[in-house]
Amino acid sequence: MYKKALTPEQALQKLRHYCAYQERSHQEVRDKLRQLNCARKEHDAIVSSLIEDDYLNEERFAVAFAGGKWRAKHWGRHRIRYELKLKRVSDYCIKKALQQIEEEDYLAVLSRLAAEKYASLSQYQYIVRYKKTTDYLIAKGFEPELVRAALNDSRSDTK
Repeated sequence: MYKKALTPEQALQKLRHYCAYQERSHQEVRDKLRQLNCARKEHDAIVSSLIEDDYLNEERFAVAFAGGKWRAKHWGRHRIRYELKLKRVSDYCIKKALQQIEEEDYLAVLSRLAAEKYASLSQYQYIVRYKKTTDYLIAKGFEPELVRAALNDSRSDTK
């Protein structure tokens, strides 16, 4: 927390660097403004200026966030949607971001994760393995009906 309040020009310059480093949501920028101890009445003007200068774009942020979490952590659509909602991203931008995930890739990764997790729990009985694998995949954000289908496919492959 900054001890003294910054002028709007100083805050704008700091936020330009902040947004240039990586994509940010509007909420993250507003939180940073509070952290910089900038006057509240200046917040909207600063955010507007960042949007006009194309430092801040909610749709671009949502697409980058969803793509990154999908590629790096293999989060499912539910988890990505939840995390974007926590960052107060609009429903339109969330929908746009989730459309970037290819259905074939999504199902392939889900099947692979289901098979790997199910195989890693070989010390447990069938029903426990099934339950633990299901819970793991649902916690990663995959849809329950897709999880059940993927597990049934992976179990039929191992028999």
